[in-house]
Amino acid sequence: MSRRPLRPLNEMSLTFPALSQNERFARLAVSGFLSQLDPSISELSDIKTAVSEAVTNAIVHGYRDAEGDVTLQVRIFDHDRVSIKIQDKGCGMEDVAQAMTPLYTTSPEEERAGLGFTIMETFMEKVKVKSKAGKGTTVILERTIQGKRRL
Repeated sequence: MSRRPLRPLNEMSLTFPALSQNERFARLAVSGFLSQLDPSISELSDIKTAVSEAVTNAIVHGYRDAEGDVTLQVRIFDHDRVSIKIQDKGCGMEDVAQAMTPLYTTSPEEERAGLGFTIMETFMEKVKVKSKAGKGTTVILERTIQGKRRL
């Protein structure tokens, strides 16, 4: 018996240019959309931090000095389950496992710490990364919102 994919109760999607100033916009858009779940300040802060890291990776590492767009999709499912997808069509990665290794960076000359994926994994329940060299990268962040109403 095959499982049917879950249908979101609500969702939003937006696409914006891969400019560093849009990282802040992405965080605000996600927090505004998720406010309907009445998340705690701590939950919202964690999610905004993870989104910030994923969007920054897309802008800094996905496109490097090239132009392109970042797509952000947020879905809310039953039981306050949240899925956030950040996607670029940049240079992609040949070795996702290596890229997810703490302290690994493709930009050591820029004094990058190489902790983006580690931070995402710390603040989210699940982090999935798909990438193909020359095609881009997709990061999916998942978490259940407990919210203030249940604390």
